[in-house]
Formats: sequence, structure tokens, C-alpha cells
Amino acid sequence: MVGVSRRASRPEAAPGLQDAVQRYAQRQPELREVTDQFVTMVQALLDDAGINYVSVTGRAKSVASFAGKAAQTRDGGPVYTDPLSQITDQIGVRVVTYLQGDVTAVADLLAGEFSVLDDRDLGQETAQQGRFGYSSRHLLVTLDDEASDPAYAHLRGRSASVQVRTILQHAWAEFEHDVRYKGSVPAEDVPDLDRRFTLAAGLLELADREFTAIRDRLQAGAAGQGSAAADDDPRISGTDLAAFLSAHFKGAGWSRTDHYSWISGLLLELGITSLDELGGLLGTIDVDGINERMDYKYPAGAVRRLDDALLAVFGARYINLHGNAHRVDSLTARLDKVRAPQA
Repeated sequence: MVGVSRRASRPEAAPGLQDAVQRYAQRQPELREVTDQFVTMVQALLDDAGINYVSVTGRAKSVASFAGKAAQTRDGGPVYTDPLSQITDQIGVRVVTYLQGDVTAVADLLAGEFSVLDDRDLGQETAQQGRFGYSSRHLLVTLDDEASDPAYAHLRGRSASVQVRTILQHAWAEFEHDVRYKGSVPAEDVPDLDRRFTLAAGLLELADREFTAIRDRLQAGAAGQGSAAADDDPRISGTDLAAFLSAHFKGAGWSRTDHYSWISGLLLELGITSLDELGGLLGTIDVDGINERMDYKYPAGAVRRLDDALLAVFGARYINLHGNAHRVDSLTARLDKVRAPQA
């Protein structure tokens, strides 16, 4: 039996533990498939929202890890009396972002799309204790029966543990876990190790703030800046478009780098090949009104804001562009909302 010893020197397994581990082992292959589907859904939501992120990954809890957690005790009794239902991180999704503000945006987006059963900001908890250390936003989410997207109907009732952290927080957590897991540090060196990890956590928090300040400075000075596109490429360059949108959609976050190139291709399909043309078009649109009608629960990225504007203007023509073939249903559902009359 995995994770349970019969040696007399250790406590006996809790009643039902062996059965719980065996049943988990039987369902674990299915959980791996469900985990992949959750990853696909979360990534699609982030892409649709235009939120900048580094990666979305997932894992189904291993049988050995489940057995170890299920066997935990406290005050002589089991921590989990019903491990199969009480261990809530059997499906795990991790979103890594660039900046702290993106962590908040991701959490807000998930709260709008899922039912949030638990939400802990461990970095904030650490800060309230006057310390530096592990920082990560942990959400336990479930797709309820009223989820609107039929593509994910099979995930209704399932829950997943979602970690959201910046790339610097991720690096600290992974290195700290690796060092402590290997357990090769002599006991007399542990206090110094703790101090150094605390120092590193403080420095990374400062670096996160500086990266945010750099981003904000670049966005504030983006108007009128750009780089020359290749002579043989009729598209608006991704860098020019990023600078233009930062100036046009005040307060919108940066989107993923590849998304600027993607929507530039859609602009080309519409016959828009210069920033002057795009600026003239957007000047005729009530983009703030569209944003109000969409009533985002998260700060929509710049590419999403442009996407909404193009959908409002071109309607079915925009939906039927070749570059939108993979999202016809979602754009069709969104069209009524972006064109709805303001109250």
C-alpha cells in the first residue's frame, strides 16, 4: 500500500485510509484528463480577456502525494476523516504572470467565471505578520450548473485548486521547495538559511514593484512611439500596435506579445494596414461606452478592448474573418452585449 507503513514504530493507518488511497489511485487517470481540460479552459479565458501571463500549467495530485496528505494526523487523530472529499487540491492549476497587478486581474477573472469556494492571498497573510516569504494567491474554484459555455459542461460540479503568482514569486517558491525537499542543510545552518530566504523574498518583492513601475512608465510614454515595420509586411507591427493601444485605451493592461500580432492579422483582413486608419476608426466609436456595457469584473487587456471595438463596428463580418474561425460561437454571444443600447 502506498504511503502507509506497518512497522510498529509508526502509528497505524487511520480507518478507511487504505481504501481511500486505492480508490484515488483508480480515479487518478481520469483526474489527469480533467486537469488538462481545466488548463485549456483557464488559458482560453485568459486569452479571451487579453490578460498578460507567462504560462498556465496543471497537475493531478499523484497517488503518493494523496496518500501522504491523507495520512496526516493532528492531536493523535486524522486531519482528514474523508480524504476523497476533503483533500481539495486533487486537480491543480497554476497561472504564472509577469506582474502583481496581473495576479489580481487573473483572480478577478476567475471569480467572474467560476464559483469561488476559497480565496487566500498567502503573500498578504505573510505581510500582515510583518514577514517576507511565500507569496501566492490560492483559489478553490468550481464550475457551477449555471456555467454558460456549453463547451465546458462536462466540468460542471468539478473543483480545482488554482495558484496564481508572478514569475519572481514562482522562482522563489520553486527554489525554496527544492532546497528544503532535499533536506541536505545541516541543522546548525537552518537559521541562516531561513534568513537568506527571507532576504531573497524581500528583494523579489521590491523587484516586482520596480517592474510594475517600469511597465507603467512605458505605457504612459507610449503615445506616438513605434518602430518601422518590414517593407514587405502590410500588417501593423506588433510593437507599434502595442504602443498605440496603450495610449488609446487608458488603464488597459498589456496583453500577451503574440496577441498583438494575432489581432494585427485580423486588422489586415479588414483592410486596416496603418495606425492612422485604425485611429480614425476608433475615433468614431464610443469605446468607453462599450467598456461600460461589457461590465468587466477584471481589467480587460488592450487587445480585448480593441477586439470588442472591432466586433461592435463590423459585427458578422468580423466574426466570420478567417482568424476568428476558432471562436465564432463566443463572438456571436458577445455581439449583442457590445451593441446593446446604453441605459
